[in-house]
Formats: sequence, C-alpha cells, structure tokens
Amino acid sequence: PIRETPILFGEDARRFEKRMKNLLGEDFQQYINSLDEEPVKGFRVNTDKISLSDFQKINIFGNEKIPYVPNGFYLDYEKAGNHPYHHAGMIYIQEPGAMAPAECIDIEPDWVCLDMCAAPGGKSTQIKNKLGENGILVSNEYISSRCKILTGNIERLGLKNCVTTCMDTKKLSKYFTDTFDFIMCDAPCSGEGMFRKEQIAIDEWSEENVRMCAVRQKEILNNAVPLLKNGGYIVYATCTFSLEENEMLIDEFLIEHPDFELVEAKKEVRENTADGIFFDGCRTENIHFARRFYPHISKGEGQFMAVLHNKKEHFEIKKSLNAKPEKIDKIITDFVDDVLENYDKTNVRMYNGNPVYFSPDLEIEKGSAFSCGVTIGEVKKNYIQPHHQFFMAMGKDFRRKIELSADDEKTKKYLHGEEIETDCENGWAVVMIDGCSVGGAKVSSGRAKNHYPKGLRR
Repeated sequence: PIRETPILFGEDARRFEKRMKNLLGEDFQQYINSLDEEPVKGFRVNTDKISLSDFQKINIFGNEKIPYVPNGFYLDYEKAGNHPYHHAGMIYIQEPGAMAPAECIDIEPDWVCLDMCAAPGGKSTQIKNKLGENGILVSNEYISSRCKILTGNIERLGLKNCVTTCMDTKKLSKYFTDTFDFIMCDAPCSGEGMFRKEQIAIDEWSEENVRMCAVRQKEILNNAVPLLKNGGYIVYATCTFSLEENEMLIDEFLIEHPDFELVEAKKEVRENTADGIFFDGCRTENIHFARRFYPHISKGEGQFMAVLHNKKEHFEIKKSLNAKPEKIDKIITDFVDDVLENYDKTNVRMYNGNPVYFSPDLEIEKGSAFSCGVTIGEVKKNYIQPHHQFFMAMGKDFRRKIELSADDEKTKKYLHGEEIETDCENGWAVVMIDGCSVGGAKVSSGRAKNHYPKGLRR
C-alpha cells in the first residue's frame, strides 16, 4: 500500500519529502512504504565470552544471519533482555543497520581503538569483539548519565582492556594524541534514519536542526584527526540521510585534510548498501565509496558511513610514562592468587586507588578515565571486596565455579538475589550459566551468599 499519512506535519513534512525525493528519485515511494513496516531487531554474539559455534548450539533468539556481520543475527525472541543469557553477557541486542559501520574495515586484533561518541555501547562492544587479548578500546561519552550506561554494558559483556572516558571530544587530544589505529566517529545527528523506530527523531526534526547537527559533526570529526596514528582509519557514521551531515561534510573534510582519502568499505557492507551521493559542487570524485543503508534496501534502519584513511606512512611513537605505577599491596596479589587459576601479573595495576586488571601498554592518566580496565574490587581494611565486573570478565579463570544452566531453578533464584545451595568449596566463587559468568557469590558451608548487584536483579 502507498503511504498517504506523512510522518511529519505541515511545512516540515513538505521539506523532508522534497529532500528525500531529491536523494532517492524513483525509489522514494519504496522508502516511504518501508516506514509502515515493523522496525527490525538484531543481536550479536559476544565472542569475547562464548565462541560463535558454542553459542549456536544453545541459540534460541533467532538463526537468520545478518549477511555483513559474522556474529550477527536478526532477533526473533520476545523480551530477550530478561533472559539469563543476556544477564550473562552472551549477547548484545542492536539494530542491524547500526552494526554496519564497524564492519566497514578489517580491524586488526592488536589495535588501539577509540569510539568517540560511544553510548550506549553497541559499536564499542562490536569493535572490542574484533580485538584480541592485546587490543585496547577507549570508549568516550560526553554525557555522564549515558557514560554510566556505556560502562554498564561493557561490564555486562565482561570485556577486558576497555577504558571509558566522559569528556568533550576536543579534550581527548590532551591525553591521547597519536594514539589510535582506528577511530569510530558515530556522530550525533538529526536522526532521519530512525523515523520508523523512534518518535523523538520525528518530533525534533527540522532543517535548522540538520544544519546545527552538521556544525557539531564537523567539529567532532576534526577532533579525531590529532588522535589518529599515521596510516590509521576513521569510520565516520550517522543515522541520518541529509547531504549536509554526510557527503557534504566528508567532501569538506577531505579538502581541508589532504592527508586523508576516502576508501572503499568491505564487500559485505557494499553489497547491502547504496552508494554515496555525488552532489552539485562535490569535489570528491569517489564520493560513491561512502555507503548509505536504507530500510527499503536492507533489513534495518537508516545509516551513513564513510571510511577515511590517513595516507601518511605509519611509524610508532614511543611515549614515555609520566607517572610511576602505584605500588600493588600484597593483600591484592594474595586475593587474586586465591581466586584465579591463570592471569597475567603484569596486568594487575592500581587506578584511582583501586586495583584493576588492564594492559600496561597504554598509560591512562589518573583522573582521566570514568573506568579503566576490569575493576578487581575495593580495598577494605584487611580484605578485598570484589567488584561485579571482576566476576563477569575473569569468570573462566576462577578456581571456584558454581555451574548452572539457563533453565535451572537455582539460576532464577540467583538472578532474583537469593542465596543458593552449592557443593562448591568455601571462598569467592563465580556463578556460571551454560559456561558463561553471570556474577559472584561468597560460599560458606554449602551456601552461596548472593553478590549479584541489586540494580541488575530480575
């Protein structure tokens, strides 16, 4: 059926319709019709916690693969966020189109990466799944309440070697000049690609807002330049369709930064997206290398993405450490030795007075990070109170494990915050659901005292 009711009203509706007709031509009606369809949902398997092959043996959330995401599926399950597998960080629920930008290039497993505007954490956690044990991710979010959500999602997925920061993107260069091999610049935008999914995107749309967003996006993208190593890559992304926020901005960036070039995205992304648009006055001949994700072409919401490569020859800049590492108290090493079977002792560090587990390859100045690495716990007078993140990230290395299944009655009790019976030996233990850690408990005489955070309980 042909959609007759506009998604916007009055003059805004006429302006938006004219803009989209200019962009899409004869495809315009297909696009309008697609807005009457249900939004598409997806999820990714958190391969930092469980292999894709092992997850597929227990997958109940949907088996249709997302063609451009190796660990991505279309979601076909109600209330997946309340399932024990979600609590255990096995999956991340994410709109399929939003997964495309992180798939534009092959991210190497030992890279140091930055997500500039990271909350709630979809692209950050996707990037981290591509990094190996030695790769490092810094995720930045300017709004503190959203930074807490970002940090919580990284914690739930049990990701190691992650740092979250809460600062203006320009301030990042104070701490991280010439640091990153790859930067995700998913800039705040006018949200035209979210009209089917989010009413607020419709309510806030105007041409004035489009222009305001473009000014802010240009500033954010320019702020990425000093953070990138020579030879590095920036993926610029939005969830909008306007030329001002996308191709025009990229064209202007390339004129002002001749050390950068626009390069092609990976084949799998190209096959599921449309070319970037050559507009009147465009000076970038290969602007078609940019990609547009449309809801009438692929299953998902609207996205734009462009891969920017710094052409300068790469050379590693050796940075001197500005501060001596804080001394590690014996009470900390004794605690970690007691609870873990295997760990890298060089990764146990102090940050802002608390013990953390984080790679020594990147210096994080005191006070610059919202969170740094895996928080081991809080140092009390004569003991360590372990943090939930420690159980989530280090669970497979624990000496004492309480093994449960998703349909076990004990699993329900644990996620409710109740004590459970166990034959595990006394001491700090990790609770595992089908092989993945979901939290911790203190075992004493056959009883496991629950340490699942109250705010996460079902």
